[in-house]
Amino acid sequence: MRLVERYIFRRAAGAFLMSLGALIGVVWATQALRQMNLVTAKGAALLVFFKITALALPFLTIVVAPFAVLIAAIQTLNALNADSELVVLNASGASRGIVLRPLLVLAGLVAASMMFLSVWGSPTALRELRQNLAQINIDLVANLVQPGKFVSIEKNLTFHIRSRAPDGSLGGLFVEDARDPAIAFTYIADQASIVEMFGKTLLVMRDGVIERRTQPDGNLSLIDFQSYAFDLSAMTPAATAPVYRPSERSTEELMTAGGPHPDDYARNNAGRLRSELHDRLTQPLLPISFTLFAFLALGDARTTREGRGLSIIGAIAAVGALRGAHFTLTSASGASDVALGLLWALSLGVIAWGAFVVATDRRVALPAAVARALDAANERVGAIGRRLADRLGLAGEREEDAT
Repeated sequence: MRLVERYIFRRAAGAFLMSLGALIGVVWATQALRQMNLVTAKGAALLVFFKITALALPFLTIVVAPFAVLIAAIQTLNALNADSELVVLNASGASRGIVLRPLLVLAGLVAASMMFLSVWGSPTALRELRQNLAQINIDLVANLVQPGKFVSIEKNLTFHIRSRAPDGSLGGLFVEDARDPAIAFTYIADQASIVEMFGKTLLVMRDGVIERRTQPDGNLSLIDFQSYAFDLSAMTPAATAPVYRPSERSTEELMTAGGPHPDDYARNNAGRLRSELHDRLTQPLLPISFTLFAFLALGDARTTREGRGLSIIGAIAAVGALRGAHFTLTSASGASDVALGLLWALSLGVIAWGAFVVATDRRVALPAAVARALDAANERVGAIGRRLADRLGLAGEREEDAT
C-alpha cells in the first residue's frame, strides 16, 4: 500500500472506529433499557445485568458496522475534498483506485470481521444470553431478594424483606400465605436464609412468629419460634431447556435444518432457519456495497461551488434502498426460492456493478430531469431565504430608527 493510501486508510479507520463506538453505544443503551427489569423487577445484580447486555454486543456490531463504514467513507471523502487533496491527486494523474483501494481494504476487514461474528460469534453469544435469561427466570432468590418491595410469587402468596446482607441472609422477613381458602398464615421473622437441603429449596426463618387465621370465623392464633423452615420447592419452576431462536442456533444447525435431531421448533420453522442462514452469509457483503456507493457519489474532486449535499443524500438513499431490499428478500427467502436467488443476485450484483463503473472510469450522476428539478427547488428555497433575510433586515432598521 502506497504512502497516500496508508494515509487515507488511517483517516477512514479512525472515523470508522469512532462511528462504530457511537452507534454501538446508542443501540446498546436501547437494549440495556429493555433488560432493566433484571434489576428493577427481578433483583438481579448489576454485574449480571451488564453481562446479559454485553452478550448482545456481537449481534449489535453486525447490525451497525456497515453503517459505520458508510459514515467513515463519507467523512473521509468529504475531508479529502475540503482539504483539496482530491484535487491534488487528480492533478498528479493518480487513478481513482488510489482513493478507493484503502476504503475497500477497510470495508474488506470489516466484512471479514462480520463474517466471523455472523457465523460463530453472534450465535454463540446469543445462545449463552438465552441460557442466562432462562436461568434468571427460574432463580427464586432473584425474585425474592428485593428489599423494600412486596413480591407476589403466585396468587395469594406475598413476600417482603427489609434488607439483604452480603452473605445472602435476609432481614425483616414477612410472608403472607393465603393459598388455602380455609386457613391463612402470616410469617414474620427477624432473620431468614434460603438453603438447598435434601433436594428441596427451604426458607429457614429464625426468631419470629406465625399468625394462623381461620377464614370462616377469623380466629387468630400465634406461634413463636426460634427456627422454622418454609418449603419453597413447589414454587420453584422446573429447569427446562430453552427454545432457541434461529439467530441463537449455530450455523451448522441452520445448514442441516436443525441438526440430526431437530426439535419441534426447527421442524415447524425450517423456512426461518433458511432465512437466517443466508442472512448471515450475505450481511458481510454490505460494507463493500456501502463503500462503493459512497465512493461513486463523493470520490471525485469538486470545487467549493459544486454542492456535495445532494450526492450525500443520494448515497444515503441508495444505501437505505439496498438495506431495505436486503431485509425484504431475506424475510421472503425462507419460503421462496425466487426471493433467495434475488437476495444473492442483489448482494453480489451491486458489488459487480460498482466495480464495473469504477473500472470503466464512468461517473454516476442523477438523471437530467431530476437534477434540474432539484436545482430549481434549491434556487426557490434560496430565494425565499434571501427574501426573508431582507424583510428581517428592514424590520431591524425600522426598530433602530424608532429608537
